[in-house]
Amino acid sequence: MNMNVVPIKEKKVVNYKSCFDVIGPIMIGPSSSHTAGALAIGTVANKLFQGLPKKVVVKYYESFAETHKGHGTDYAIISGIIGFSTDDSRVPDAIKIAESNGIDITFIEEVDDSPAGHPNTVDVYLEDESRSIRTMGISVGGGLIEVKHIEIEGFSLNLQGPLPIIIAISERDDLEMILRRIFKQYNVEINNFNSLEKNGKYLYEFALESQLPSDVQKELEIFSNTANIIIL
Repeated sequence: MNMNVVPIKEKKVVNYKSCFDVIGPIMIGPSSSHTAGALAIGTVANKLFQGLPKKVVVKYYESFAETHKGHGTDYAIISGIIGFSTDDSRVPDAIKIAESNGIDITFIEEVDDSPAGHPNTVDVYLEDESRSIRTMGISVGGGLIEVKHIEIEGFSLNLQGPLPIIIAISERDDLEMILRRIFKQYNVEINNFNSLEKNGKYLYEFALESQLPSDVQKELEIFSNTANIIIL
């Protein structure tokens, strides 16, 4: 998989919706930006890969490249990749736990500026014998992140804005309209939408205003046999 990405030029904005966005989540420290945020980016990689990889490559930029060892970023991002939550007592031991499960881990400190235009940028690549994914994310403070780029199932997509994001991949060309009807039924507001088509497969990306209600998540489970629907 190509580890290069087209630089994303954008304005830097603050997306805080409550005081908890500033304070940060309940977490194993020391830093909400460099620990909880990194863990959240690892969690996105985990959701995209949908299992444990055999190989992990983590590329850090700018502030992350300079401080990842002292701020716990390494064990935090691996924690997310292997499915730990921010308050899991195993977080500090995540690297040892992952390696004991046969996962090969490489950390790379990049000297170039962040392709995403943010000092807290991390580029994550996961693979096993049959598949691979890549995601680039930024930690914007208080444990919040934005996902800027993903590569999955042959698709490459640049994203804008904060989570939540729904990624749906299917051979059904009618899936977009079906999902839109479901979102409308439950008053789920769509902030942004992208679609890609490649070799008879479709990728739909919905950036949402708020987290999906549990009823909507149950509705989406109906399509598990015909679509890969990932809630980030």
